[in-house]
Amino acid sequence: MTSCCAPARRSPEPERRLGGEGVVGTRAGVATHEDVRIPAGTFLMGDHFDEGYESDGEVPVHPVELDAFSIDVTTVTNAQFAAFVDATGYRTESETFGFSAVFHLATRAAAADIEGAATGTPWWHVVRGADWAHPAGPRSRWQDIPDHPVVQVSWNDAMAYCRWAGRRLPTEAEWEYAARGGLTGQRYPWGNDLQPDGEHRCNIWQGEFPVRNTMDDGYLTTAPARHFPSNGYGLHQTSGNVWEWCADWFLPKYYRNSPATNPQGPKVGRGRVMRGGSHLCHESYCNRYRVAARSANTPDSASGNIGFRTVAL
Repeated sequence: MTSCCAPARRSPEPERRLGGEGVVGTRAGVATHEDVRIPAGTFLMGDHFDEGYESDGEVPVHPVELDAFSIDVTTVTNAQFAAFVDATGYRTESETFGFSAVFHLATRAAAADIEGAATGTPWWHVVRGADWAHPAGPRSRWQDIPDHPVVQVSWNDAMAYCRWAGRRLPTEAEWEYAARGGLTGQRYPWGNDLQPDGEHRCNIWQGEFPVRNTMDDGYLTTAPARHFPSNGYGLHQTSGNVWEWCADWFLPKYYRNSPATNPQGPKVGRGRVMRGGSHLCHESYCNRYRVAARSANTPDSASGNIGFRTVAL
């Protein structure tokens, strides 16, 4: 899958499991979540412009009816995730594995801690000691960017956070409905133009990927989770900044047989769905910062551009 997301942490045979892992517990957490209530309704899900990657399965456009739900205004931040770790002593999979993926221009690590480039994507460094608390490598600290999205978290880590906080990950359909902000068939959360009146509305790559980022939007890597204007529902940065894990398994052709009401995703699949694109997306390589765009990675994978937001139970 052509993507600006990091390579899978492992490359075994495709994982196929029964669904249902998206259900979380109800133990109350310490971190607070600012929700916005998304009204029940029907929307048209999928790529209205036929400009996605065929392998992603963004078509056909199809009506989806959803019950009301409450979703985070922003992705989970470093400060929120730190509260979870402080309360539970949880160790993320990046910490357990001892390494994670960091974009080459962002790496902050001694040469001895860089194990080399990922196969097929040389702009990703395999960095020992990169984890949620050290998102760019051992010489970086989450405390320096507490209001930025937490990254270097796998789908499994996101689920552990949800269980602690008494929340859950959004379904892919819920995510897109909320991300569209009440607009019908638009390319981005604010409309069809990437830069209306020349204004940057999201954090993506400018320049020549992957060697030169002009940072016209102000950021090489992540921006604060509340930066840039919110969409019509009050959600910030549903395009760019960080990929967001969803509850669903990923199957490219799922839309062709998807339930019309409250779809929960397929019962088996290869990887978990990620939505929204990231600060590494660029039209020359990965235009998945469109609200209809889809991608996926294995549940144990993590990198410097993957985070998540949650939904109230």
